[in-house]
Amino acid sequence: MEEPNLKASLEAHEIQLSTKQTKLIRQYCKMLWEANQNVNLTRHTDFATFVARDLADVLKLSQLLPENQEILDIGSGGGVPGVVLALVRPDLEISLCESVGKKAAVLKSMIEKLELPVVLYHDRAEKVLQDMRFDACVARAVGPMWKLLTWLDESWLNAHRLLAFKGPRWAEEVTEAKSRGLTKGLIIKPVAKYPLHSTDQDAEALNSFIIEAKRAIG
Repeated sequence: MEEPNLKASLEAHEIQLSTKQTKLIRQYCKMLWEANQNVNLTRHTDFATFVARDLADVLKLSQLLPENQEILDIGSGGGVPGVVLALVRPDLEISLCESVGKKAAVLKSMIEKLELPVVLYHDRAEKVLQDMRFDACVARAVGPMWKLLTWLDESWLNAHRLLAFKGPRWAEEVTEAKSRGLTKGLIIKPVAKYPLHSTDQDAEALNSFIIEAKRAIG
């Protein structure tokens, strides 16, 4: 059976993008998969999986971000969510944070070739947040909640809020973070719940979550 192309994959999930966005997404995927041969960036190396998992996640995140906000993608890796978010939400001011040199080099090339007005920090999130301020930080597949909260522990005034992609066991991660004393003064709750799409028909039906963490007021 022929592998679904991008158009067919978008239609299968009833996702509508502009012609320009579709072209840029296709270009991004080709660059990502080519770089992935030398640098471990993604396991999603076909359009069907990319749309079902990566693009679906980014579009769900997009619904939680007001217009014209400044966003920091922590541990950008291969560009999900940061680069893809910049492609589907050009109103946002996106910054990428990636401490691994080889991955940062790939991201730099992507940004230039896609002509995106995206800032890249080849540094750790803790260091970036010492000097820069954002409306929200986003994170996907970069570590458990306790690690994310450790990175932001002294930077909530600059981070404002964290939106982290998590699986069905997110509550266990929050419990572990609490046991480490990292949740004091924070409000942590799921702000999105949606089906975890899989191209594997035998996979168990599960849900994905976006978990928000921010300082309590007062």
